[in-house]
Amino acid sequence: MKPVTVDMLRAHLMVASLTAMCAEVLVCLALLVLPVSQDAFGSTSFRMLAVAAILGGVLLTRQVAHMAFDLALQRRHATLMAGRATPAVTVDPDCPRRWLVVLHLRLSGRPFVLALH
Repeated sequence: MKPVTVDMLRAHLMVASLTAMCAEVLVCLALLVLPVSQDAFGSTSFRMLAVAAILGGVLLTRQVAHMAFDLALQRRHATLMAGRATPAVTVDPDCPRRWLVVLHLRLSGRPFVLALH
């Protein structure tokens, strides 16, 4: 498998894992606060809801990261380096949403360089 593909899969799995962890925290809080039996969390409908929540979280994160990338391009915190079939992106260290920009680049499989100033 190509390193770019491995990096894309790793980024998607990381986002899915963080989304699942947040959902688990919400479920634990619901068990403490709401009068819900524990059997409700083992049902098929709850599992399908959990999978949908994780997929929705990944899609939402992708969208937010893409918006941060577009904003970084507009404000010149990220620049495209021409000369390749898929141009690499240089990300400035003073970019306010650098971690989201890098996440977008990893999720999309685009090559990038973290600029040092």
